[in-house]
Amino acid sequence: MFATFKRKFIGDKAFYRTLLVILLPLVIQQGFTSFVNMLDTLMVGSLGEESLSAVGVVNQILMVFNLTLFGGLSGISIFGSQFAGKMDVDGMRQSFRAKMYFGAAVIALGVSVLFFFGDRFISLFMEGEVDAERAAFALQEGHDYLRIMLVGLPAFVLVQGYAGSMREMGKTVAIMVASVIAVLTNLVLNFLLIYDVRELTVCGFTFTMWGAGMGVRGAALATVISRYVELVIVLTYAHLHQNRYVFLRGAFRNGYVPLSLLKKVAITGSPLLLNEVFWSLGMTFINQCYSTRGMSALAALNITSTAWNLFCIIMFAMGNAVSILVGQYLGRGDKKGARDVDTKLLFITVVSHIVLGAGLALCSGLIPQLFDVTEDARALASKTLIIAGLSLPIHAFLHATYFTIRSGGKTLITFLFDSVYTWCVPAVLAFVLSRFTGADVVTMYFCIQFVDVVKLVIGLFMLKSDFWANNIVDGQNTKEA
Repeated sequence: MFATFKRKFIGDKAFYRTLLVILLPLVIQQGFTSFVNMLDTLMVGSLGEESLSAVGVVNQILMVFNLTLFGGLSGISIFGSQFAGKMDVDGMRQSFRAKMYFGAAVIALGVSVLFFFGDRFISLFMEGEVDAERAAFALQEGHDYLRIMLVGLPAFVLVQGYAGSMREMGKTVAIMVASVIAVLTNLVLNFLLIYDVRELTVCGFTFTMWGAGMGVRGAALATVISRYVELVIVLTYAHLHQNRYVFLRGAFRNGYVPLSLLKKVAITGSPLLLNEVFWSLGMTFINQCYSTRGMSALAALNITSTAWNLFCIIMFAMGNAVSILVGQYLGRGDKKGARDVDTKLLFITVVSHIVLGAGLALCSGLIPQLFDVTEDARALASKTLIIAGLSLPIHAFLHATYFTIRSGGKTLITFLFDSVYTWCVPAVLAFVLSRFTGADVVTMYFCIQFVDVVKLVIGLFMLKSDFWANNIVDGQNTKEA
């Protein structure tokens, strides 16, 4: 019995070596980013609960932009990963070009919408605050933060396009280094731009630190500068090492992408793009429902979200690992190998997040004390952090399942599995609880986090059917003159 279990769920040394090469840089990158983001939130939180809530709301709105970009690029990356699996350089190059075209369209549309309608979106989250003065101040803070953040979106888009194609080749170290430098830049600039002149005592020595005193505007400016630093590093390194990133050889010689490939990308990628758009809108709607419980609820959930992202670094990295490894097996036509490696990756994901979820729950009393918010917000955050920790293994499994189904090009199913489910189940539940009951934010959060048990059962049935294991690049003519 143990031998059967080991063969099915435990990989050999070569498997773990390959996984670590891909996973470790992603974990370091995501972990570093999440840790600095938590420090960002701590620094913004020191400006007051209104500032913390405003920045959290804007980041929630920007998530719609980010995930729209992610959805479109991911649809193209399905092809890029499989082209990389069979070492079709022309196909990889054309996938990269398609990403550049899509990124340009997203920048034009996203910046326009957020510039003209951003204030209205922010105000939707302030309707639950009974103190009009607090709501007005938070709205102004959000307005200032968003306008500056828009300047950094082009850099963010370009980095994602390059990084996605680099990851598809299984090369993630350079991206990790660029990301670490960027987040360190962000952290240092936060200290210099957010606060004004102040005295700090370190190891018994007191010294004066000079700052610009820009508040949330300083936080936004620090983020924008760090994104352009990351862009310069990624582009410089990638173009100086075209022997390693072969898709860049002649990538800008012309803009050729075969019509047949564009059609396949559109057919396969459109549901994925729509999924990310509607899923992110669904999550934004759910958070708006939480906001009906007031500013303290918003602050508490911002704290919970920040800690959640820190404890989810392996979950996010495992999603990329599933996409890369399973996609490469499918690109080589090895469906049995794809199923085998996916089972092992899912097992690692669940086991690791049982441990991480327990850790998050155990830290639920400590984490809120780090933030300069009201005692009410801290008490709410402690309770929602316990719920987040207990539900983490469920969401980690669902995350890996999503990437499994996506790797084989079954994007219509991922649309139904992810965004349609989100709107039909947790979003409806959040609306009913917020508008027709007196449930507090903790009760709402518990119900919405654990209703995904239904989705887990659906995911298990889909994985068992093996319908997702498809090669979608076989026979694709990518030859360039």
